[in-house]
Amino acid sequence: MRVFVVAEHRMGELNPISVELLNLANAIKKDSSEVLLLGKDVKGFAEELAKYADKVWLIQDEALEYYNPETYVDVLTQFFANNKPDMVLIPNTSFGIELAPILAVKLNAPIATDVVNVDVSDGIKVSKYIFQGKLMVDLKLKEAESYVLTVRQGIFKEGAEVGGSIEEVSIKPAEAKRKFVQYIEPEVGEVDIAQADILVTVGRGIDDASNIELAEELAELLGGVVAGSRPVIDNGWLPKDRQIGISGKTVKPKLYLGLAVSGAFQHVMGMKDSELIIAINKDPEAPIFGVAQYGVVGDIFEVVPELIEQLSKLKG
Repeated sequence: MRVFVVAEHRMGELNPISVELLNLANAIKKDSSEVLLLGKDVKGFAEELAKYADKVWLIQDEALEYYNPETYVDVLTQFFANNKPDMVLIPNTSFGIELAPILAVKLNAPIATDVVNVDVSDGIKVSKYIFQGKLMVDLKLKEAESYVLTVRQGIFKEGAEVGGSIEEVSIKPAEAKRKFVQYIEPEVGEVDIAQADILVTVGRGIDDASNIELAEELAELLGGVVAGSRPVIDNGWLPKDRQIGISGKTVKPKLYLGLAVSGAFQHVMGMKDSELIIAINKDPEAPIFGVAQYGVVGDIFEVVPELIEQLSKLKG
């Protein structure tokens, strides 16, 4: 099985999900993991991706300097005409959500979107959430020569390096009808919680924006960052890019420490795969305790100051 990944980059930066998809590709491949890198002057990205792929196909052209679905699909279609893919993995981002369906039609391939798991032991099976994350379903895709999947970010963060090769190929894209004008960048957050190893997450029980400082002090001692559940973001106590959950970001840190987080289903779906989950909540029936490895039934305004004091002592 040849598994291809379509790499995503923008404004001079490689999206980390490109490596995550290669981790998945390496886990399910039977022949090779390969990545397609389209752009202009992006050889540096190719060298980074080669660490995690058996082969990087580098396709550079002036017309590929900026993402355009027409030029991308045209180049990919030309490439796949001579390199039949068994599976194509694409990020489930604004880039991939637009690109994947068009490519699937061109390849006459079944498509599944926003998948969180792939099983190739008996045909192609994928897992994804439905009904705003209330249910997870396993889907078996019909037998086909090729498959196109978009994959949720933050799920496949771990994988071994492969050390593959880079081959540059020349493919001239057809002239596109739509033209790139400019990027209008959203407000940039201070941190990317999806990449953090340690998250101190605050819930509705933090009571007031002024109490966020308590979580920030604890996070600094732990070497982590502060995130929040939806009520905290809706109240404007933390910016939107700090939200964990179905309507926020999916995270998989080494340590998730929840402070007064009730554990609503929508929130849990965004953090349940964390390596270690510790919850502090004064409600012994809080759903968060159902997914936590360790739980403390207590008031965060009593427990957290004590934690801060003990950590400060340990740090000297």
